[in-house]
Amino acid sequence: MKRFFAFLIVLFLLVPSLCFAEVNLGDPLAPTEGSLDETVEFTSAKAKVVEIVSDSKPEGSEVSTDFDLRTQVIKLKVLNGEFKGKEFTVDHTISGNFAYDIILESGDEVVLNIQANGTDSPGVFITDFVRDKYLFALVAIFIVLLVIVGGIKGIKSVITLILTGVVIMYGMLPLILKGYSPLIVTVIAAMFIALLTFFIIAGINAKSVSALIGTTGGVLTAGILAYIVGSLVKLTGLSSEEAGMLMNIPQGIQFDFRSLLFSGIIIGTLGAVMDVTMSIASSMYELKDLSTDISTKSLIKSGMNIGRDIMGTMSNTLILAYTGSSVPLLLVFMSYSTSISKILNLDLIATEVVRALVGSIGLVVAIPLTAVVTGLILNPTQKTNKVK
Repeated sequence: MKRFFAFLIVLFLLVPSLCFAEVNLGDPLAPTEGSLDETVEFTSAKAKVVEIVSDSKPEGSEVSTDFDLRTQVIKLKVLNGEFKGKEFTVDHTISGNFAYDIILESGDEVVLNIQANGTDSPGVFITDFVRDKYLFALVAIFIVLLVIVGGIKGIKSVITLILTGVVIMYGMLPLILKGYSPLIVTVIAAMFIALLTFFIIAGINAKSVSALIGTTGGVLTAGILAYIVGSLVKLTGLSSEEAGMLMNIPQGIQFDFRSLLFSGIIIGTLGAVMDVTMSIASSMYELKDLSTDISTKSLIKSGMNIGRDIMGTMSNTLILAYTGSSVPLLLVFMSYSTSISKILNLDLIATEVVRALVGSIGLVVAIPLTAVVTGLILNPTQKTNKVK
């Protein structure tokens, strides 16, 4: 059994390592050869609004019209970078579009795009509010709660979260950006993430292997089903604005957008399936530890019962998560009394339906697979397997 575990570790660690070995981790936003940005230097910096020098907002009006643009004259102090400590006065135009306008008040912190032109008066443009410090604070709260509530397990959870981010940001995404098959890269990355998570959280033992096999089966089922159904219903993979933007990236890669869609489905399914498989495997090991003479059939039956209880709520979690991201769109359809038939035949809606349902199907498939595999591993004989 130890040799089997060692083989799995080598297999899952070696393959992704070979794939990720030659990834160029340069700045993805750096200007590419031949681009217009070669002659113009832009610097990003943070700044604080020192003073609203003037504001041309019409009296008694909260927003401007297309014919009466609101202009704020802003005095800024740069907080970091090459121009740290310098103050600039900027004309900031507000168009009246709530989705894009940045209405500033004294004390606000903003992100600047500074065009260095070799003079003392560079071009300064306000691009957005500073949000990262609040996001980092939220991350810190999350990590502290994980450690306080989970103890050693919480620390291990933090480690796995960091490693998951590293695999995705410095492995999966760069490889896809280099032109490798999104589907193949995502499957390898998903299995690598699952292996790291299970072996770090639960240790290198049969319990982790059981959960890993169940996760692999569930995720592959979701991926294959997404590919088949997505091809039958002729999904384009271009239902989001971000996918369309990939057509114009400087790398000039011709993406298979349908494969990108399927890759997203696999990654979106992975977390829920990992949660279910580890819950079932861990519960079955506890049962075996408490009742050493339990039969394989009874053990598998108990695992199935545990899985059924998890299945109902977890399937709802997946479907509600995907529905939650589409609430504004659903409200638009309802406000115009759009028929269900027309809604379901839209590429955008069909994509979300396929995403939610194949993810749930993958989760359901993982339950009996994990229960059977765990039962067979635990009870090849009636010996007790102690698992910490």
